[in-house]
Order: sequence, then C-alpha cells, then structure tokens
Amino acid sequence: MNQNPKAKMKPEPTPDPAPDPSLDPSPRRTAAELDVDVATSGGAWVERCADPEALCRRAAKAAFDMALVDGIGLSGDHAEVSVLLSDDERVHGLNRDYRGIDRPTNVLSFSGNDDEALDHHPDDAPVLLGDIVVAFETVSSEARRDGKTLDAHLAHMIVHGMLHLMGYDHETDDDANEMEAMEIRVLAHLGVADPYAWPRSGPDRTTDAKGRG
Repeated sequence: MNQNPKAKMKPEPTPDPAPDPSLDPSPRRTAAELDVDVATSGGAWVERCADPEALCRRAAKAAFDMALVDGIGLSGDHAEVSVLLSDDERVHGLNRDYRGIDRPTNVLSFSGNDDEALDHHPDDAPVLLGDIVVAFETVSSEARRDGKTLDAHLAHMIVHGMLHLMGYDHETDDDANEMEAMEIRVLAHLGVADPYAWPRSGPDRTTDAKGRG
C-alpha cells in the first residue's frame, strides 16, 4: 500500500459510525450459507483486538452476503472460507513466493474456487472459496498511521480479501472503483467508516496471479 506523505502525524483513532440498517443484506435475499474458519498464528491479535475471531466472521459474512445480493453467482448453497490472522514474517514469505513481491503486505487472499476444483466438486459439499491471510504488524501500523482502530482496519482487510474470493478485483481503474464501492457499503453495514476517505487508506492495489492483495 502506498504511503500517504501527508499522514506523518499519529492522530487519535476516529470513532466509526453506527451500523446502517438500510444496508442490511436480508437473509431472504441470500440463499447461501458461509462457514468461516478463523485461526491465529503470530501477531498480537488477541491482545490488541476485543474479539478478532468474531470480528472476522462478521466481516466475511457481510461481504459474502452483499456480493450475492450484488449478483455474484455461487455454485451451491453452502461455502467455506479460512482466515489466518498472522504476522509480517509469514505474509512476507507468501507475498514473495506467490506474488514475486519481496516485502510484507497487509492482506492476501488465495482462491480455492478454480475451474478444476468446481469440475470435481460434489453437489452436497460446501464450495471452498479459499484463504485470507492478514499481517499483524503491517495492519496495526497502518491503523495507527491513519487514525483508525485496529478492529476497524482488520474488518476492512477481511472484507477486501473476501470480495477477492467472490470475484472482485482491482486490476483496472473501473474494477477498483467497483470493488472499493462495495467495500464501503459492506463496512457501512458493519458500522465502519469509509476507509478511502483521507487520511484513511486501503489494501495494496498491486495485483498478481494467485495471491491477491
């Protein structure tokens, strides 16, 4: 993610707005269920967040539901996603090995929903959407820099990664604008302020073939 040259000071975390009930993706409008498996390996997530696992589940499910409402198709009525709350060292290695970028980043997503997997997917088995990996040091540093709470920034990272797994991307300006608009909608539902309003910032826009930022 690009550094904001104006954001050198460390403002106090900005309170986020209350959830917007008008943006609630009603269960009547989404027929699929999502299981979210959250694991922690590295970083001080448990010490710094009130309940990081519950937050990840809420954010992933909100993004999943709104993507379905937006018309994203799913080959089944039950899906699974795995979230790993990790650290810069782990994410640095993944970023280097799968993206050819030799540095840590804030979030990576790895799709498990490729054509070959779908061809061999049993009708009664959940669709394996893929994996989301988040780096503690980078995410907490960005939150401090931009005056966000760590919980708010983590929610944004999970939403961003989940939307990648649902087919959104930012390889072109039009794609990026569509994806950012969806992120803003999902986060508003969760009670998180627009992360792209200055001095707030979002995930790394650099793109890749497998692990997506």
